[in-house]
Amino acid sequence: MAATRQLHLGAFMRPVSIHTGAWRYPGALPDANFNFAAIRRYIERLEAAKFDAFFMADHLAVLNMPVDALKRSHTVTSFEPFTLLSALAGATTRIGLVATASTTFDEPYHIARRFASLDHISEGRAGWNIVTTANPDAALNFGYDSHLDHDARYVRAREFYDVVTGLWDSFADDAFIRDVDNGLYFDPARMHVLDHKGPELKVRGPLNIARPVQGWPVIVQAGASDPGRQLAAETADVIFGAESTLAAGKAFYADIHDRMRWYGRDPSGIKILPAAFVVVGDTDEEARARRAHLDSLVHYDSGIGSLSSQLGYDVSGFDPDGPLPEIPETNAGRSGRERIVEAARAKNLTIRQLAARAGSYAGLAFVGTPETIADGMEEWLVERGSDGFNVMFPWLPGGLDDFVDRVVPELQRRGLFRREYEGTTLREHLGLARPANRFFPASDRLVAA
Repeated sequence: MAATRQLHLGAFMRPVSIHTGAWRYPGALPDANFNFAAIRRYIERLEAAKFDAFFMADHLAVLNMPVDALKRSHTVTSFEPFTLLSALAGATTRIGLVATASTTFDEPYHIARRFASLDHISEGRAGWNIVTTANPDAALNFGYDSHLDHDARYVRAREFYDVVTGLWDSFADDAFIRDVDNGLYFDPARMHVLDHKGPELKVRGPLNIARPVQGWPVIVQAGASDPGRQLAAETADVIFGAESTLAAGKAFYADIHDRMRWYGRDPSGIKILPAAFVVVGDTDEEARARRAHLDSLVHYDSGIGSLSSQLGYDVSGFDPDGPLPEIPETNAGRSGRERIVEAARAKNLTIRQLAARAGSYAGLAFVGTPETIADGMEEWLVERGSDGFNVMFPWLPGGLDDFVDRVVPELQRRGLFRREYEGTTLREHLGLARPANRFFPASDRLVAA
């Protein structure tokens, strides 16, 4: 194989490990998910390794799972992403800072202000992961009796994106004159009042913050359902994918590019980064043994809780050694649910087996030596199954240290990953253009010059 491109690497860090046994692994920090000093060390290590971004997911409710499972979860308590990333911005200078924010349970003005602020504070390193929120229990924390319909959430999300990006364009890049001698702070002619009135949202504007350093913070999208793919093809700069095989990755990659062309977008303007769970060993056998030991730490209660949460339906009352029954449609996320049901039917898996997979992470995994892992990542890149990966570490700090100290140097040796940052902003790390201001395009030409 001969790669002509380089990998982009993000670090999925909320929870610090997706694996429900991670906090019990020998040498792991049990409180790593809620330990600021530890998290600061993690991001410093990732920046030293030249990762593109540090990715913070979010939950707007305690996970909807039975209490027997919940009491074993290391994700019950976590930092609010904006607060944490603002603090981490001061401890770093280059690595991108991506936060999840919901279009269902927040308002566009709030989202626009927060991300514009984070982009200025970090000097151009912010990214917004657009989610419609899959957990139905979140609705109960925001005055609703039930979750909004799945497709309706995506309709709102599409309009939400237009409003937020419109608010980011409230001021021309050259609007703030700050002429001390004449007492003129900004030019009112370089301010735009959005005055949006749509079917879902009504927002006047303008935003009371200067245009973000990147023009717009990087837009990340993780939906894999058809509405999610459509939203991504129309709006996203980065897709957080979930394909677990190279064949599925290639099909998803091609589908997104085809959809982008249909919308008149250049496919080079998006980076597709599937989640990748990585376990490193001195030999492939040792790595597999580490993974097996980690998986053995998943209690059945935890696994069945994770499975119920992912299905959006409580299956804890069914026979653990029986097949997965027919699961009714819910308003939870569809793509994850469909992957579980398909796997159960195709492989004739019992509920116990599905619970073990749900608790231990059943998606794409690279388990082996640094060379084996680099081989796999290179294959995905060359075969156009991805443009890189959002790396999930098996436990902290050991799993992260293994990847940074052993896999990254191997990728660099092969010319697959940078040795130094070429730019200062997240868009520059990803090779993405700075969006023109839709209301004041001439000011962007001035900035570029």
